[in-house]
Amino acid sequence: MADSERIIIGSDHGGYELKEFIKSELDKRGIPWEDIGTNSTDSVDYPHYGVRVAMAVASGEYTRGILICGTGIGISITANRFKGVRAALCCSVEMARLSREHNNANILALGGRLTSPEDAAAILDTWLTTTFEGGRHERRVRLMDDLIC
Repeated sequence: MADSERIIIGSDHGGYELKEFIKSELDKRGIPWEDIGTNSTDSVDYPHYGVRVAMAVASGEYTRGILICGTGIGISITANRFKGVRAALCCSVEMARLSREHNNANILALGGRLTSPEDAAAILDTWLTTTFEGGRHERRVRLMDDLIC
């Protein structure tokens, strides 16, 4: 990850506590971030946060983002509606590695109610440090990014 790269991060109430943990992990790694909310465990609608992060990544304002809701499912579905966004819900280090190597995932989605802080730290580290392999995967990523539905 480039030194100048910033991460945009957002969550709903179900992901708030894990988001706060992830921000501290980013700080430990010296990675700047912008938190677009939510700012408590009070109930909110996850699509609002998924849209904001996805639009920031799709526009190129940020090269990567992190989204967290209770399961990670709804917020990743929301983010993947945007052209050029490849949000990957990762439940393991292996999924994080493959999401970067094969799919060039630019948004990491996590389940706040399903992912321990220890697992989240390992997933985050892998996702941040793994590079896209390109090659045969480049064609597939281009096909995904060119989809217009």
